[in-house]
Amino acid sequence: MLFAKNGVESTTMNDIAKASQRGRRTLYTYFSSKNDIYKAVIESELDVLYNKLEEVTRRDMPADDKLLMLAFTRLNAIKEVVTRNGTLKADFFRDIWQVETVRKGFDNKEIYYLEVIIRDGCEKGIFHLKDIKQTAEILHYAFKGLEVPTIRGALKLDYSKKGDRELISNLIFKGLYSE
Repeated sequence: MLFAKNGVESTTMNDIAKASQRGRRTLYTYFSSKNDIYKAVIESELDVLYNKLEEVTRRDMPADDKLLMLAFTRLNAIKEVVTRNGTLKADFFRDIWQVETVRKGFDNKEIYYLEVIIRDGCEKGIFHLKDIKQTAEILHYAFKGLEVPTIRGALKLDYSKKGDRELISNLIFKGLYSE
């Protein structure tokens, strides 16, 4: 993709028209600017994330295991998206506001997925919570806070490693009182 190769600032509508084998007029029929095209690229990448998270929510497994898998799946998927898109990594950190604007829908959907998992856990007696929605929101923002260190490689959490799963599991389910 051009944005990954050249960055948003250096990519022109002419570059996009040439790469897509479309005329500039055709592009302007669907998009008012290259920033709108960039947003569409981000949205298409977020669709990949939606699918991965939705796949986790559909799994037949206990809610606590599902919640843990969702946390690791989303971190790995976000890292893959940013890494795959090259300069999107630089743009992600430089223009976080634009990324956050596009992400609002994703964030709301993720909170919904968390609510579904938590509600299921409450109904099956795994969790005992008073406010499912607020808990889902807090977990969402906690997971979101792990994104930048994961993308930059400062935090290397791996679902396949039992110790990493236990660490995150203890923090989520037992808090700072865990052993």
